[in-house]
Amino acid sequence: MKIGDLAKATGTQVETIRHYERKGLLPDAGRTESNYRVYADAHVRRLGFIRHCRSLDMTLGEIRTLLRFKDAPEVNCEEVNTLLDEHIKHVSTRIKELRALQTELKKLRSQCSAVLDTAACGILTGLDKAARERDMRPQDKPESNHVHGTHVLTAARLPSFR
Repeated sequence: MKIGDLAKATGTQVETIRHYERKGLLPDAGRTESNYRVYADAHVRRLGFIRHCRSLDMTLGEIRTLLRFKDAPEVNCEEVNTLLDEHIKHVSTRIKELRALQTELKKLRSQCSAVLDTAACGILTGLDKAARERDMRPQDKPESNHVHGTHVLTAARLPSFR
């Protein structure tokens, strides 16, 4: 199958497949006489494995390590266990950070219970106050434990200011 077929079969963007190839996660595909890549069922299975690991929020480095072990079935899996234990700790830390973020957002949301002019909006006032307080703190260590990429604000969800 060609790369477009692999993309359809796995629900993966073509650019993502190419990225995984560049990072060495997918083995090189064969080539046709006209130099098109040709993928096999093994690529579908490996890409499925990669995508599942990504859905578990594993990094490409972690996935690369898991793939090395997957490609060497006779090797002891102790390092796989250690990798997963470390990832579980990372997820636990992120959950704590996200709970703190949720608490902070709920507190901020509670500051504006009525629909008012934005000049009187408790949320905007609270955000402005927190920003000023943050600017006054020493900058030697980062304050934020925000997990980037956990939510995306799309243009469709932005308010229209007509």
